[in-house]
Amino acid sequence: MLCRSCAGWLRSLPTLRLRAPGPPPAWSNARLPALPLWAAASVSAASPGGWYEALAVSAPVRTAEEVLLGAQEATGLPWWGSIMLSTVALRGAVTLPLAAYQHYILAKVENLQPEIKDIAKRLNQEVAVCARQFGWSKRVARLTYLKNMRRLVSELYVRDNCHPFKATVLVWVQLPMWIFISVALRNLSSGATRSDGVSVQEELAAGGTLWFPDLTAVDSTWILPVSVGIVNLLIVEIFALQKFGTSRFQMYVTNFVRAVSVLMIPVAATVPSALVLYWLCSSLMGLAQNLLLRSPGLRRLCRIPPSKADSETPYRDLSAAFCAKFLSRKR
Repeated sequence: MLCRSCAGWLRSLPTLRLRAPGPPPAWSNARLPALPLWAAASVSAASPGGWYEALAVSAPVRTAEEVLLGAQEATGLPWWGSIMLSTVALRGAVTLPLAAYQHYILAKVENLQPEIKDIAKRLNQEVAVCARQFGWSKRVARLTYLKNMRRLVSELYVRDNCHPFKATVLVWVQLPMWIFISVALRNLSSGATRSDGVSVQEELAAGGTLWFPDLTAVDSTWILPVSVGIVNLLIVEIFALQKFGTSRFQMYVTNFVRAVSVLMIPVAATVPSALVLYWLCSSLMGLAQNLLLRSPGLRRLCRIPPSKADSETPYRDLSAAFCAKFLSRKR
């Protein structure tokens, strides 16, 4: 019974004793020793400019440079084509399976919601009975409810092997990969050389196409930067159009990501076109990835459990929701 366990838990709480403040310790007036060399080096790396230099010569960035150089040598494509092909290959081989796994976890969590609501209702009734029996205050009753609810929900997640934190694996892989490849392209655009001494910067300067023939220069037309911002905003709006109950915190996060997408436009206008081309290709792959994982056939192929939010006509529903949200306001 919950009543007995809660009563035993309350009786087991230790009594807190306050201590009078004593004299300050002897070491409080002592002179702190100088920082060791490794600590001084870490502080200098964290200083403005120092942290970026440490990142630019790090092992993951060097690996990303080798991957980009190897892909260009293996395909023989111009640099603009090699960057696009490498982005599609990396996103398809790494982030697409992780995105499918994310949808798999979220679908299982969503399917647990009716059971969680039923447990919450029954637990609330039992806590109310115990509160009347033992004379608990509202605060004690609420803390007891929350503690037991967290435990029961965690047991459900363990039972179905679908803890929501597992759905964040995509972010922990995709974000570092995006940073490492971006820094690697920045290095290649600013004087890096191949093992045979050939300047990669010169190759990138002649490796563009259309209105951005020089991949080491910024896009003066702002076509690439604006395209990056538009595609990122489309991704955010697709997530916002999902038929899930949005909390206030989720609204704040959505608005924050919208602001970041807009701020990416002036940032992209100040970096080499090679980086912006990679950002645009990566965002387009992310958009395609989100749309593909709405397909009922692909979800069945990836063994994503059916959930209440699924639809047999996801693209028709998405276009209808988009028109209702944006086009109806203009009428």
